[in-house]
Amino acid sequence: MPTVTKRTLSLQLKTLEEDGIIKRKVFTSKPPLKVEYSLTDFGKTLVPVIKSIANWGIYAVEKKGKIVV
Repeated sequence: MPTVTKRTLSLQLKTLEEDGIIKRKVFTSKPPLKVEYSLTDFGKTLVPVIKSIANWGIYAVEKKGKIVV
């Protein structure tokens, strides 16, 4: 997503972590610093919802053509 700034992404990831949706793991054993994000068990409960929204998007594009938001 080229229009998202590093700051915006960082703030969003921090919020998702605070909400318990993702977990952050920092690897400091050797440079460069590496950070890995993954879904928590709570975050994984969102997968069916996101899949449903994605399926609706596919349906909407097929039915109505390109959707611009």
